[in-house]
Amino acid sequence: MSELRLSRGRTFFRILLGLAFLGALTCAAHAQGAVKAKHGDWETRCETPPGASYEQCAIVLSVVDQERPNLTMVVIVLNTADRKARLMRVIAPLGVLLPSGVGLHVDDQDLGHLNYLQCLANGCIAQVALDEKLLDKLKTGKTMTLGVFQTPEQGVGVVAPLAGFKEAYEQLP
Repeated sequence: MSELRLSRGRTFFRILLGLAFLGALTCAAHAQGAVKAKHGDWETRCETPPGASYEQCAIVLSVVDQERPNLTMVVIVLNTADRKARLMRVIAPLGVLLPSGVGLHVDDQDLGHLNYLQCLANGCIAQVALDEKLLDKLKTGKTMTLGVFQTPEQGVGVVAPLAGFKEAYEQLP
């Protein structure tokens, strides 16, 4: 695993927030959310989507693998539109193998994987519902490793910091 460089590219966040806030797995890439808070490397971004009567927020982290600058992973935690569940979405770059999903480890403990839902022009979206066990691990962990395969033989683990996750999550409306 390699060191990370955090990236907060404006264009990538427009794509990311369009997907997160509109609940879209369609191309809604022009939405933009304002940064409302920052906790460690995690940002709380909010906007009122077209047609919505209230502001929607998500916590967001983007990480880039230094050895593979084309390997950017974005983690988004948000409420479902009906506010009955919280989801964690990971946007992986195009070119990843889809059958294995995105592996998830917190502090070297294997917590399973996120299944891919769809690939769009700018990346592939994987998702998991956040249950109490996973939430507790994310809140108390130091690092989260997101594993993807670029070929059947080449798995890559991108390490994402969890510093600030607990505070950001607890303030998520």
